[in-house]
Amino acid sequence: MKLTLLGTGLMGAPMARNLLAAGHDLAVWNRSRDKAAPLGEAGARVAATPAEAVAGASIVISMLSDGPASDTVQMAAMNAFAPGAVWVEMGSIKPSEARAHGARFAQQGMGYVDAPVSGGTKGAEGGTLAIMSGGDAATFETVAPVLGALGRPVHVGPVGAGQLAKLANQAIVACTIGAVAEATLLLERGGADPAAVRDALKGGFADSAILQQHGRRMTEGDFVPGGLTKFQIKDLDNVLDEAESLALTLPAVTTVNDRFKRLRDEMAGGELDHSALFLELKDRNGL
Repeated sequence: MKLTLLGTGLMGAPMARNLLAAGHDLAVWNRSRDKAAPLGEAGARVAATPAEAVAGASIVISMLSDGPASDTVQMAAMNAFAPGAVWVEMGSIKPSEARAHGARFAQQGMGYVDAPVSGGTKGAEGGTLAIMSGGDAATFETVAPVLGALGRPVHVGPVGAGQLAKLANQAIVACTIGAVAEATLLLERGGADPAAVRDALKGGFADSAILQQHGRRMTEGDFVPGGLTKFQIKDLDNVLDEAESLALTLPAVTTVNDRFKRLRDEMAGGELDHSALFLELKDRNGL
């Protein structure tokens, strides 16, 4: 199948490699061409513009940074899409943006699925991403086999529901990172071995991928980005915007988002992995 992937950054590049490994005819585009160039050596066609990239593709996958970036690229390529093509939005955008984009493509006789992901760069590399997909059932069934090369796609409702599911995911991730940071600091200061405690907790109610992966990052001081702090903030801002539109107050999300913003604004941590919230906690404690 002829596919296009737009956005070949930390997540998009390994996703593109998995699509190539699955045998697809793939075109790629990235605003910074040097990030897309290595995929040419792997067999992808590196396009100079979004319009060139989407031409002739049955399915166009977007892994761009946010809703406005996706909107700009859509408009730049709108006259180049193949008839009946499907846009699959795998970046994290607002549910309201997904619904607006879906309506735009419907007016052009095209399909739209919002399918944000969870699993970070490791999931992107391993093809094990959790893929939360919104859209009509028939369109989802059309793209599901392609998404299967990237992870496990699940249909969660109409257009916009995928992004809402991702917001729920990001709320859980952020609050859990905060809890793991506090538990890790407690263990370190109290004289226990955090790595041994993580091993002891495996299989228990407190166990999670965040405890095992990000807990290790915290104790080892490894904050090379997999999930960037600045993108975690973007997602949490979207969570709180959506909550406000539903007349909801989310106190835990509000608090942890303020802490991530302190890490970004006062400690220059915006480009660090979101597990670096541990550094904010240590600084808060004078450590």
